[in-house]
Amino acid sequence: MSLLSLLFGSRTNKGILLAPEEFNTKIQNKKIQLVDVRTAREFNDGHIVKAKNIDFYSRNFIAEISKLKKNQPVYLYCRTGARSRHAANKMGKMDFVEVYDLQGGISNWYRKNFKIVK
Repeated sequence: MSLLSLLFGSRTNKGILLAPEEFNTKIQNKKIQLVDVRTAREFNDGHIVKAKNIDFYSRNFIAEISKLKKNQPVYLYCRTGARSRHAANKMGKMDFVEVYDLQGGISNWYRKNFKIVK
């Protein structure tokens, strides 16, 4: 892993992977959009405080993501990081300016004992 990756996160196709500690720090900013791309059932089992649920597998995913502000940072997560990585790639093609992805998903978040809503 390069020094730049350690300092700034590692870049995916259109999103930047952030470790849970950095993700947690960044989402404290009030001008961000926090999106959980898991299913409603997964979301209801527990999610990060102030997250909005937009199911990646929903046929309405693109329409719902399109409602977000493209010029404000978007922070994504799913269970393990696969769906959020795909969502970040789609959002990059939709001209979102800043997209960040929680490395390892909410599973990694739980291991770090960060706060969730149940």
